[in-house]
Amino acid sequence: MRHPLWLLPMLAALAGLPPAQAAEPARLTYFAVQPAQADWHSSDAKVEAVRDTQLSAQVAGAVVALQVKAGDRVRAGQELLRIDARMASQGAAASQAQVAAAQANLQVAAKEYERQKQLFAKRYISQAALDAAEAQWRAAQAQVQALQAQAGVAATQSGLHVLKAPYAGVVASVPVALGDMAMPGRPLLSVYDPKALRVTAALTQEQAQRLRGGVQVELPGLADKRLDIAAAQIQVLPTADPLSHTVTVRVALPADLPGALPGSFARLWWQGGAQDAAQRMLVPAKTIVRRAEMTGVYVRGANGRPQLRQVRLGPLQGEMVEVLSGLGAGDQVALEPQAAARER
Repeated sequence: MRHPLWLLPMLAALAGLPPAQAAEPARLTYFAVQPAQADWHSSDAKVEAVRDTQLSAQVAGAVVALQVKAGDRVRAGQELLRIDARMASQGAAASQAQVAAAQANLQVAAKEYERQKQLFAKRYISQAALDAAEAQWRAAQAQVQALQAQAGVAATQSGLHVLKAPYAGVVASVPVALGDMAMPGRPLLSVYDPKALRVTAALTQEQAQRLRGGVQVELPGLADKRLDIAAAQIQVLPTADPLSHTVTVRVALPADLPGALPGSFARLWWQGGAQDAAQRMLVPAKTIVRRAEMTGVYVRGANGRPQLRQVRLGPLQGEMVEVLSGLGAGDQVALEPQAAARER
């Protein structure tokens, strides 16, 4: 038997049951974002190797041996790649044979010159005959020297078919494969020294002047910590970019630093004065939501319900974290992101 809806509370009361109540959304607590004054400034930077070398071929030929791959650590002088050197080897052998023939002729000319001197001492020959023998001996000497120089050139050219590591480091890339044709000037391998890295950033001239007290470097491998760098390890290049009017700043990094790879992202921090204090947005670290590759917070929307918004974070400051982009002054961030996710 069906009853009218207005009778349901009365029937529930008669049955001793509590009246049904409409489900109300949980009350969320929000944090109001306000800009905070800070005397720390930051700029995007990148990590680069002080010694980053591209090895190219000086001669043409097919790649016949490839001893390394990207990521391998190599020693100074270690063979990395070999180019077909059969023609160069044959040319070097021919040059050595010519040197040997010229040396034999030189020995014959030297003995003949000695005999002519003895005959001239006994007045059996004329001065002209002696001069001719001496000239032939000196010509044979010059011929030997010229062919020895040519043999040296051939031997040097034969050695150009082998590429060796200029220093101990890491192979960054190998853009060729076995059988590829190497041409003069074509990059074959790239090697860098992992013990000599630096961070490079483009700053205004006014910002660069504030680096005299040292800087802090933020790297992905250092998690939430910053690395203190003394002013002696900072180099400001003496020229400025004519378009952006910025100067390049180089900050040397310690050796074997985790997370420091050439080309990776870094952030340069420096401390300024009160006259140019920057404003930054700080939110509680517990409000951050991380899902796969997305980092965000729940912000109260215009309809009063929480909405997930992607943000880019800065360094952690105790229980607070800086938001570099994605939030503005006056935004309200949910302090309980799990509860906010259920109320979306």
